[in-house]
Amino acid sequence: MSEASDSHVSTGAKAALCLGALGVVFGDIGTSPLYTMNECITHLPEGSHMDGMLGILSLIFWSLVLVVSVKYLGFITKADNHGEGGIFALLALIHAHRDSSPHRGTARHGLGISVVVILIGAALLFGDGIITPAISVLGAAEGLNAIGTGFARYVPWIACVILAALFWFQKRGTMQIGAVFGPVMLVWFAALGVLGGWYVVQAPYVLHALDPRYGLRLLHNPPGAVAALLGSIVLAITGAEALYADMGHFGRRAIAIAWYGVAFPGLVLNYFGQVAYLYLNPKSADNPFFAMAPEGTMRAVLTGLSIVAAIIASQALISGAYSLSRQAIQLGYFPRLKINHTSAGHSGQIYVPFVNMLLAIGCILTVLMFGSTDRLASAYGIAVTGTMAFTSGAFFMVARRNWKWPLWFAGPLCAVFLVVDLGFFGANARKLADGGWYPLVIAGGILAMMHTWKTGRNVVFQRVYGGNVTEEELTTIARSKYVVRVSGAAVFMVGSPKGTPLALLHHVKANRCLHKTVVLLSIVTEDRPTAPKEHRLQLRDIGEGIWRATGHYGYMESPDVTDLVSLIKEAGLTINSQSATYFFSREMVMTGGNTGMWEWEKSFYSFLIRNARPAKDYYNIPPSQIIEIGLPVQL
Repeated sequence: MSEASDSHVSTGAKAALCLGALGVVFGDIGTSPLYTMNECITHLPEGSHMDGMLGILSLIFWSLVLVVSVKYLGFITKADNHGEGGIFALLALIHAHRDSSPHRGTARHGLGISVVVILIGAALLFGDGIITPAISVLGAAEGLNAIGTGFARYVPWIACVILAALFWFQKRGTMQIGAVFGPVMLVWFAALGVLGGWYVVQAPYVLHALDPRYGLRLLHNPPGAVAALLGSIVLAITGAEALYADMGHFGRRAIAIAWYGVAFPGLVLNYFGQVAYLYLNPKSADNPFFAMAPEGTMRAVLTGLSIVAAIIASQALISGAYSLSRQAIQLGYFPRLKINHTSAGHSGQIYVPFVNMLLAIGCILTVLMFGSTDRLASAYGIAVTGTMAFTSGAFFMVARRNWKWPLWFAGPLCAVFLVVDLGFFGANARKLADGGWYPLVIAGGILAMMHTWKTGRNVVFQRVYGGNVTEEELTTIARSKYVVRVSGAAVFMVGSPKGTPLALLHHVKANRCLHKTVVLLSIVTEDRPTAPKEHRLQLRDIGEGIWRATGHYGYMESPDVTDLVSLIKEAGLTINSQSATYFFSREMVMTGGNTGMWEWEKSFYSFLIRNARPAKDYYNIPPSQIIEIGLPVQL
């Protein structure tokens, strides 16, 4: 929801938006107290223990202020694309205002440097979608260790069972459980604040950590110790990217109210409370988060609540991965996949089975590989900070190209963002051997797939439509006495709004006939989340019973050819979506050509297109009305 429409929303609806934002947007960052402070303590440099604790607390507090409040809420969320946020929204904005041709930049593959920057950030975000559910659920399950020592050996397996159940329920859609997300997280943040506030009242000395000098003094330690510490501090700001990614669902104002009114106070009080507990119990070796709760029933309730909160945090990242996948498919960077809509009233409620399976396998393997949040923290930090750094770089491009911000303002501002982001990223990069390699491997695989698919599609498009038959030539063919016009309607899918599909030419050449009504139908994905309904269809008469139709969709929408044909019929054409014949060309890719792609890319693209969902299925067309014509293409 955009800010422009926010003024027309009732007070009750605004409250519901804020509550929903609390449950979805802040689920990830809201579960960070489960493991952040405990991880920071293990990397506390030698020296005065209490001063070091205050330094950690100061760094956590000011990281939340600078990264979440200033960077994301203050600036990044302003870069919305018709109210929609996220890394691909930045890509759409850059595409819409790019001042160079599509084949400028890295000319070898037709992708500019700005696009590659966005794709790297998106790839890291996919890696984050695997690691976040794993560390959140694993961290909550480790709370069982505070109840009894006998649970330690079973914690990873308990986490795997919870994750397996979570992914199994995805096919039911998030609508069934979405209504409880906000209230549960409201209870969670209230529990964080009350529990932490209780100890802050007993040890108000910890409020000295509001002075940033404590954190700065801690940064004067040897570089190795500082890097290890910053690699743990960053865990407190994980999930900040969700503020931007989920902006289209709730609006910038609702997210800001939820942050400043509930999430930020709850988090700050809890972190301060954990240090206050350690101040009062200096010999405690337990995780301070769970240790703050009294032993017995209260600690068990807190553990149960933390598991529920971790599941909610995981759900938010999983749903985000579905949306990210659909955007990538619509923008042409992902192979076509099956997308199930799980809610008739909410287009954003989708389920992508293949992505769900990959996430489930990835999350469970991650838990079994690392076994504890201590070991997984290294992998987690590098994915989060890498995504944040690329978001800052993309924001600078949008600020300069789209908004025409002067360099003297945009440069220093984004430089500060990058200094913080790269400082955290560099600290985590030192842990490559300890697990930091893991998200980079995941991101590398995703990036290779996106880059190969987009490049391959561009090459195929050029090969298919490079020597295109003009509309005048097409009407001449239709008038030929050697071509019989048969009754009925035919819809030929064409990749370009100006192209003539080879499937039509092959059909005419082989069968010497053409339907009396012919529609050349193209699907165009616009650089906006949704396309206006009144501009959904463009229809133009070419002549000789041949029409060109173009369906416009946003990158958050799934095309429906049956619906488009109904609109064509309403426009006055004699066509029936139930009896029309739909012609598709199916590319049969072969390697060995001179396209300029590397050989491994050609083979990889051939593998991807063989396993991608066929276009005839993606466009929601009855299979009994489809005719496919093979089209060999050599790369």
